[in-house]
Amino acid sequence: MISLALPDRARWKSWTEAMAEFDGGELHGFSTFGFDDEDLTQHEVFERWLQREIRQRTEALDGFVPATVWWIVDDVRPTEVLGSIHLRHELNDALLAEGGHIGYGVRPSARGNGVATAALQLCLAEAGRLGIGKALLVCDAGNAISRRTIVAAGGALENTLGTSERYWVTLPGG
Repeated sequence: MISLALPDRARWKSWTEAMAEFDGGELHGFSTFGFDDEDLTQHEVFERWLQREIRQRTEALDGFVPATVWWIVDDVRPTEVLGSIHLRHELNDALLAEGGHIGYGVRPSARGNGVATAALQLCLAEAGRLGIGKALLVCDAGNAISRRTIVAAGGALENTLGTSERYWVTLPGG
């Protein structure tokens, strides 16, 4: 069963291995912005990243809205990070235009098994608990797999801006 786990030192190596599988591709949902040129396999760099993520759960930092990142894990192999999902607790103008409330990425070796679908459902439940009534999800117009995942979660296409499709998911009580 897929679950979401807050980042921790015990899964750190698996997290960096998951990122390496993207082979330089976009790391949606991994919350590595600001650390792009730093080596997150280095203990001191990871510790700075982890402390930032802990603080960001409750406060806006350096122009970023409060947000929570989780690592996607499976009960069968709970120490293996299958991917990452990032929930922004609110939207600013940039996120409303391009980023949305949720970003996610599944390591290539774990794709095709419903990991993203399950993780997105869990993250949407967390969004509802935070009082988010409607969650914005954005995907590249050419990403049919992400589109199917969003639509399966109840996403309704609002529009396409440039190369991005914008979907809204109404949450219970929203």
